[in-house]
Amino acid sequence: MTTPHFKLSLSAIMVASTLALSGCNQEAKKPVTQAASPAPVTAKDAHAFLDTTEQELSTLYLESSRAEWIYANFITHDTSALSAEVNRKMTEAVVRLANEAAQFDSLKLDYDARRKLDKLKLALTLPAPQDTEKTAKLSQLVAELGGIYGKGKYCKDDGSCLSLGDMTATMATSRDYNELLDLWQGWRQVSKPMRPLYEQQVVLTNEGAKELGYADTGAMWRSKYDMPADDFAKELDRIWGQVKPLYDSLHCHVRAKLGEKYGEDKVPQDQPIPAHLLGNMWAQSWGNIYDVVAPENADPGYDVTALLAEHNYDELKMVQGAEKFFTSMGFAPLPKTFYERSLFTKPADRDVQCHASAWNIDSKDDLRIKMCIQRTGEEFSVIHHELGHNFYQRAYNTQPLYYQESANDGFHEAIGDTIALSVTPSYLKEIGLLEQEPDESKDIGLLMKMALDKVAFIPFGLLVDQWRWQVFSGEVAPENYNKAWWELREKYQGVQAPIARSETDFDPGAKYHVPGNTPYTRYFLAHILQFDFHRSLCEIAGNKEAIHRCSVYNSQAAGEKLNAMLEMGSSRPWQEALASITGKPEMDATALLDYFAPLQKYLDEQNKSRQCGW
Repeated sequence: MTTPHFKLSLSAIMVASTLALSGCNQEAKKPVTQAASPAPVTAKDAHAFLDTTEQELSTLYLESSRAEWIYANFITHDTSALSAEVNRKMTEAVVRLANEAAQFDSLKLDYDARRKLDKLKLALTLPAPQDTEKTAKLSQLVAELGGIYGKGKYCKDDGSCLSLGDMTATMATSRDYNELLDLWQGWRQVSKPMRPLYEQQVVLTNEGAKELGYADTGAMWRSKYDMPADDFAKELDRIWGQVKPLYDSLHCHVRAKLGEKYGEDKVPQDQPIPAHLLGNMWAQSWGNIYDVVAPENADPGYDVTALLAEHNYDELKMVQGAEKFFTSMGFAPLPKTFYERSLFTKPADRDVQCHASAWNIDSKDDLRIKMCIQRTGEEFSVIHHELGHNFYQRAYNTQPLYYQESANDGFHEAIGDTIALSVTPSYLKEIGLLEQEPDESKDIGLLMKMALDKVAFIPFGLLVDQWRWQVFSGEVAPENYNKAWWELREKYQGVQAPIARSETDFDPGAKYHVPGNTPYTRYFLAHILQFDFHRSLCEIAGNKEAIHRCSVYNSQAAGEKLNAMLEMGSSRPWQEALASITGKPEMDATALLDYFAPLQKYLDEQNKSRQCGW
C-alpha cells in the first residue's frame, strides 16, 4: 500500500506487533488457568483485571512509543536493539493478558467491561497456542517469513541485484513489455520459500484462535467488526456489488488502451489483463499508467507543485497550511509541541524512516508527524491526510485506553483520505494558491487519475483477506494455495498472471501484508468510507457543487459533526459512529459512484464499441 502508515494507539501497536520475539521469555507464555485460584471469577474480578491491565499497558505503550520514535528518527544498531526489546515486552504482555481475559468469557458483564475484554482478546493478529513450544515455533515462523520478505531481492544472471524499491520504481515508469515481465517474475522468486512456513503458521495460529473461542484465525479477524463474522463477509460482498459496474467500465477502458499500447496479441480484449502491465508490482493501483489511458485535452491547466514554489511554500508552511484546514472547521490548533517534536525534513547527518506517519506518543496530546516532506502537490495532500490521523488521535484521547482507536480499523485511513478529498481546485483557490478554477471539462482527467488509484484498488483490497480467510478455514487446502490466489485475482480484478504459475510458487507471499500478517480488509473499508464521509460532510457544509468539486474547508458545521464522531473512538460499535455522520448504520458505496459519475459517463462513451468483461 502507498497509503501512509500512522501511529495511533495501544491497540494499533498490539495489532501491529508480531510474535517474532515472544519466544524469548517462555515463562510469560505459560497459560493462565483458574487452578491457581479455585474460587470462580466474578464481575468484580473482571473490573479489577481491566483496571490493572489498563495501567500496565499505558506504561508499556508510552515506553514503546518513545523507543519506536527514537528508532525511526535515529536508525542505529543500538536504537534498533532498544526498540526490539520494548516490542518484546509489549508483545509478551499482550499475549499473556489476552489469554487471561478469556477466563471471564462465561460471565454476564456490563457493556463496557465486555467490550474492553473482547478488544483485549482481539488485539492479537496471530493468537499463539497456550503451549510454550508451539508459541516459540510460531514466533520463529513469523520472524522467518518477515526476514525472507525484508531481505528479498532479485539477482540476475549477470550478478546484478535489484531491491523491491528499485523494481517498483522501474515498473512505475517502464513501458517495455519484456522488462516488466522480467521484474514481475524476479520478485516472485523471493516468495517461493515462504510456502511451507506459511502452511505451518496457519496450523499454529488456528490452534491459538480456537483456544480463545473462535472457529479459526479468519473468523477471529472478522469478529473485530461488531457483527457476526459471516455477516461481515456478506456485507463486504454487498458493497463490492455496488462498486463493480464502475470498476468493470474502468477495466474495459484500461484494457483497450493497453491493447493499443502493447498489441492485442499481448493484451487480448476478451481476457483478464496481464498483471505486469498496470504500473505496480501487484497490479493493486494503476495510477502510474495514467499516461497510457489519459483522456485527451484533460489537463487541468495547473500544477500544485509549481504553485507551492511560486507562493514560497516551504515544508513548514505546507504543514501550517494543512493545519489551517482543520482550524477553519473549528478544531483547536495543534499543541506547540507538535511543531517542536515532529520531523518535517530529512536530516543530512543520519538515517531516518522517511515513510509518512502520524503519532500520538503519550495517548494524550503529544502529537507528531514524521515525514521527509518533498515540496510537491502530492505531499501537500499527504500532509492533510496525516493531520487527519492526528486530529482523530486527539479527539479520542479522553476515552479509556481500550477505546483509543478508530471505530473500526478502516476508519482511521478513511478520515485521513476524506480530508485529502477536500484538497480541490476550489480549496486551492480559497487559500490563495490558485487564481482561477478550471472549468468542469477538465474534471475527467482528475477523476481518471483518482479512479486509477482508488477504484482500481478496491477489488484487490477485498481479495487479499478473502484468500486468507479461505486458507484459515481450510476451504483452500495447502496444495491449492497459488491456484486459489489466481482464481480470486481473476474473479475480482480481471487480472491474470502473465506466465503460467504452479503450486511450486507462492505468489500471495510477494505482497508484504501476507508474510507480514497484516489484515487487509481495513484498506477496502477505507476506500468505501472516505467517499461516504465526504458526501455527508459536503451536505452538512451546504455544498451546491458536484461532490468531486466539494471542499469542506471553512465549514464549522461539518467540523462539529466530524469531531463528535472522532471523539467516540471505538467506544461504540462502528455502525453508530458511521450513522452519526451519514445518518445510516450501513456502509454505502453510492457516494463513490456519485463522486465518479462524470467519469462513468465518459467511460461508457469510450466503451461503446468495445467488448467488456473477461
